[in-house]
Amino acid sequence: MTDFTTVQLEKDPRGFATLWLGRPEKNNAFNALMIRELIAAIAEVQADDALRFLLLRGRGKHFSAGADLAWMRESATLDFETNLTEAHELAELMYRLYHLKLPTLAVVQGAAFGGAVGLIACCDMAIGAVDAQLSLSEVRIGLAPAVISPFVVKAIGERATRRYALTGERFSGERARELGLLSENYAAETLDDSLCDWIDTLLLNSPQAMRVGKDLLREVSSGTLSQALRRYTENSIARIRVSPEGQEGLEAFLEKRKPGWQEMPDG
Repeated sequence: MTDFTTVQLEKDPRGFATLWLGRPEKNNAFNALMIRELIAAIAEVQADDALRFLLLRGRGKHFSAGADLAWMRESATLDFETNLTEAHELAELMYRLYHLKLPTLAVVQGAAFGGAVGLIACCDMAIGAVDAQLSLSEVRIGLAPAVISPFVVKAIGERATRRYALTGERFSGERARELGLLSENYAAETLDDSLCDWIDTLLLNSPQAMRVGKDLLREVSSGTLSQALRRYTENSIARIRVSPEGQEGLEAFLEKRKPGWQEMPDG
């Protein structure tokens, strides 16, 4: 496993990984190095067929305060082409997280500002503390949530994104759940215990079926009912039915026993 400076990648023997934003002394604000390391860590997760899902978390009090102020101050002195290169790196991070073949679950506590909202929006699911504070804060410092905006719109819709991107106002974890950015809220002191329940639930599921399901939902998300989409869905269910995991799941159900993927070592 790769050693990183600003993030940590931990692999649980039960078959999932946790990717930690690891700059708690900076409220997990990200800079160019953290972005590069997050890209590398996601690539490592993508290449590991033994993993079933990924958790995205922040060390310490906050999920992430967004972009590091010192990094932004430095970027302001650079020319357009250099800033374009940095924007490309941030976009690469968001797209790789969004398109990761594994299911992803963000766990949000404390602050999640600016680009951190983008990271949450790129995950398939997210849970958070009721008292978490989120903000598309870019307008407060003369910027715009450009790179993250496609993912935020997908997560909470265009109308809500317009409001929070143009006002820069903070909203609570409870409001984030109402908007659909968070799947569930919990009291801050029970967040870790609630995460354990989510982990246990995800571990019940066929790893292959979760990956296929993620691909399937991406294909159908446009809402356009076409013949090509119909053929895709027909092929999808046919392939998974005849696969080893599909056969094992059906046989286990009929035999009233646990499927093989639930027989995991304790972590």
